[in-house]
Amino acid sequence: MQLKIALLGGDGIGPEVLAESVKCLQAVAETFNHNFTFEKVPIGAIAIEKYGTPLPKKTLEVCADSDASLFGTIGTPEYDNSPSLSIRPEQGLLQLRKELGLFANVRPVMMFPEIIKNSPLSKKMVAGTDFEIYRELSGGIYYGEKKLENNGTLATDQCSYSEKEISRIAHKAFKAAKKRRKKVTLVDKANVLETSRLWRKVVMTISESYPEVTLECLYIDNAAVQLLLNPTAFDIILTSNMFGDVLSDQGSVIIGSQGLLPSASIGEYHCMFEPVHGSYPQAKGLNKANPVASIFSASLLLSHFGLKEESRAVIASVRKSFKKKIVTPDILGSSKYGTNYVGDFIADHITDIDDDMNMNDENIGLGKSTII
Repeated sequence: MQLKIALLGGDGIGPEVLAESVKCLQAVAETFNHNFTFEKVPIGAIAIEKYGTPLPKKTLEVCADSDASLFGTIGTPEYDNSPSLSIRPEQGLLQLRKELGLFANVRPVMMFPEIIKNSPLSKKMVAGTDFEIYRELSGGIYYGEKKLENNGTLATDQCSYSEKEISRIAHKAFKAAKKRRKKVTLVDKANVLETSRLWRKVVMTISESYPEVTLECLYIDNAAVQLLLNPTAFDIILTSNMFGDVLSDQGSVIIGSQGLLPSASIGEYHCMFEPVHGSYPQAKGLNKANPVASIFSASLLLSHFGLKEESRAVIASVRKSFKKKIVTPDILGSSKYGTNYVGDFIADHITDIDDDMNMNDENIGLGKSTII
């Protein structure tokens, strides 16, 4: 298969973790006889500094002309600490999602046995966790009209949703549930918000077309609690833009690190894949950022294009790194290995598909192995 992939490193640790994803995709291409080509384009703060806009025209054109986009991270402290600035890095990502029509954001949360000790929650509670968050991505409060009035003392953010926006993400969630454990949990705030009442009305109507799927409805506050008390009770979580943003961060608590959660943003014609975590500017250039969320995002890219075996090979290689404790400092208390080393190990073991892994365990434990 031939794929043209746009690379948007963005800010902070984005370019570093994205580079490790590219290594893994190149290993997949070599092993499985594919042809992947890549083109780097700027977005976010780095684009503002060079072009005066967080989403240059060329970046949008390259993404629109590519089969898929791989995104790093966005945001810097300079902008985070200056809320009055009118141009912000995050605007570039929001605009890109809107322009590409990326309305469905899928965020899988899975606990792997090799890293169960990494969770701050009890082993019994998190064992077997495997759910996906279907987050509506192109509507809601993030895209509503924003006003600042009365000399900066009154702010308004409008939240609106149409039946069409709700319907298209809901159908995707129910279809996904049919292939999994046949349960959809709608998360809203229908006791307070008019938009949530529309969500509940539309989703309940759509559920009638999927009689094999069970629908449950939870308010966001209750869902946030239940997600941490009983994460294995969830299969597909369907929710709005902002609520999905919040709940996916809780998913990172369950598995013990934000550096492990990937996401896929899907539209009718375009797709983009990115880690859930932020730009982590404190770690920029220090070779300690966890590349696994970005690598898992590359795995989602492969799966999206029907390359299931290739996707499984990437996941299997990541699990080898977990098993051998070749991980960054946020995982299992390790401090021996950096971003590059972990990425190299995972990429090299996509190529080496021998499950016996003929290597010296003692030397790997000491961080001395040479992987060929």
